[in-house]
Amino acid sequence: VVAFPFEDIYIDRRHVLHTLTKREQKIVFYFALLTASLGIGGIRAIVCPLSAYNLEDCGPKELLSFFNWFYWLINLNSALVFVSISYIQQSVARNLGFLIPFVSVLMATITIHMVRGEMIYKPKTDSSLLTTFGVIASALKTCCMRYRYFSGGVTNWLDHAKENCGGQYSEIQVESTKSLARLFPLFAFQILYRTCIMQIPSGYYLQTMNSNLNFSGFVLPVAAMNVISIVPLLILVPILECINSCLFSSKDTGHSPTIYIVVGQLSAALSVMVAGFSEIHRKHFPQVEQMLSEEVLLVSSMPCFHLAPQYILLGVAEALVTPSCSLLSFWLVPERIRGISMHFLTLFNGAGCFMGAFFVLTAHAGTQGNWFPHLLHEGKLERFFFFLASLMTVNTLGFWTIAHRYSNLNQEYTNEFRGSLPEEKLLKHEKAIKHYDSVLESSPILSPMEKT
Repeated sequence: VVAFPFEDIYIDRRHVLHTLTKREQKIVFYFALLTASLGIGGIRAIVCPLSAYNLEDCGPKELLSFFNWFYWLINLNSALVFVSISYIQQSVARNLGFLIPFVSVLMATITIHMVRGEMIYKPKTDSSLLTTFGVIASALKTCCMRYRYFSGGVTNWLDHAKENCGGQYSEIQVESTKSLARLFPLFAFQILYRTCIMQIPSGYYLQTMNSNLNFSGFVLPVAAMNVISIVPLLILVPILECINSCLFSSKDTGHSPTIYIVVGQLSAALSVMVAGFSEIHRKHFPQVEQMLSEEVLLVSSMPCFHLAPQYILLGVAEALVTPSCSLLSFWLVPERIRGISMHFLTLFNGAGCFMGAFFVLTAHAGTQGNWFPHLLHEGKLERFFFFLASLMTVNTLGFWTIAHRYSNLNQEYTNEFRGSLPEEKLLKHEKAIKHYDSVLESSPILSPMEKT
């Protein structure tokens, strides 16, 4: 949809395929952005949980390995896209850069339609997203009716939704929702981290666009700098796999990926701080003219590769944080709501993107364009980066204080969520009875009278 309204498409010099005004072109463009966001959100919320459902019987080591290689493949694909399509769109034909993804998505849609029968997963009927929201709403309603949040025999406010406490949901449904609610602090601390990651297509993009992109007579695409942030992830995943094999091979209680999240968030904070110093450094170079997308821009003569450290640090952060958060979101909840937990993680990541846009608008309006200027050499973009780095540092310290809640991945800890459910306790009890009966029948020691 977006490919054609940007420019007039000529059949020849006398005939134009469309005569859209600039306002109509903007309407089409923003409509296309909306549909693209809906599609991306649906893919991220479904594809990863659907793939991980086949690993329900695996331990944390196998799950972390799965998420590491899952995101490794995604970023390998992104690297190829940023190198090829971004160059075509910037240096060959802008419209062709949109048509290539359109054809790719169309082919993928046809392929998925052909094999849709093998990709259908039906979760249990009592594990829907509406059930989760219903438990929360029922607990709040019961609390309001009693004019207090906790009663004498209730240890958690969600217990008010249980049938024996005046609610309308079973104990299994409420306990599953409680295990999901324990992950909300983990999700909340990812919002500001995702805001830092979103600096790549916003603040870092402006820095790169206003730097010298000429490399031995070849003009690099601005989006090609994203590859620098992807390379560390492609390198670190095999290394992390070796580290995880050593850590999880021991016979102790196991090691938690929370340490990866803390180190990754510190790396993100350091990346934004380095971006602030890079902005100060960039202004010390004289300005030169540069042709970019058939427009002449006045940019700094500083080579764009001077911005590589901040991209690398964000790539390291992504390699450490994203697979670890996915593991915790998948492992620390019962099997019946694992998909819902992954959906909430995606939702909070999206909230981080909105938070980044809110920070940009607030900084631009509050400082009258000084912290986030239209022309970088006339403003103080580095102050915005330093402010975001300070917030990210506080966010990391806050997560470090609660990291102990998710630090133990052994069976005793997970039994708090899984083994406490009556249905699963009964299943284990039935298995124990069957095992005991089989021992009695096969034992040569007991006589027929003793068996009776």
